[in-house]
Amino acid sequence: MTRTRAFPDRRAAGLRLGAELRRREWHDPLVLGLARGGVVVAHAVAETLDAPLDVAVARKIGAPGHPEFGVGAVTATGDATFDARTLHALRLRPEDLREARESEQAEARRREQVYLRGRDPESRTGRDIILVDDGLATGVTARAAAHAIRGDQPRSLAFAAPVCAPEAAAGLKADVDEVVCLLAPDDLRAIGEWYVDFAQTSDEEVVDLLGSGPA
Repeated sequence: MTRTRAFPDRRAAGLRLGAELRRREWHDPLVLGLARGGVVVAHAVAETLDAPLDVAVARKIGAPGHPEFGVGAVTATGDATFDARTLHALRLRPEDLREARESEQAEARRREQVYLRGRDPESRTGRDIILVDDGLATGVTARAAAHAIRGDQPRSLAFAAPVCAPEAAAGLKADVDEVVCLLAPDDLRAIGEWYVDFAQTSDEEVVDLLGSGPA
């Protein structure tokens, strides 16, 4: 195994992450996969913990002219979460990104409807919630999802991912009770560099995984 390409694919990474999470005690746990790719990892985590699986949706708000560079994120409802330092560095205000926020929030609502297929989401109140993604780069989507989950009054909220940027992981600790990362490389540039197979996850795959529950 080389320094990069540490994980064959998302499922293999999820099984390793689940084994690490199984070392802890959980009260009525619920595993939430951040759509899309995080659901594949979360499915394996839920299988390992013998816990129910559901989905969390958060959409990155990109910088003007550079949509892949996240300056914030938003869920299907509620306010957007922005990285204040990034806004300051780019001389942006939240109101400058109103159109992007509205577009991404509409897409988050669409995806929730597709994934939930008319059912209510699993209750999060009073439970230990484990929010899972396939990696943590800037942390903006994880923070937005965490803020939304906190509104549901969980007993605790942990974030877990196979690979995390150390700075993002440290910053996320203000929003969750625990951050669990298998790898935290100082030179993380792109999450996909740490996977052999990092093919895009489709809406159909997310729906199938949620429908099957833990294997």
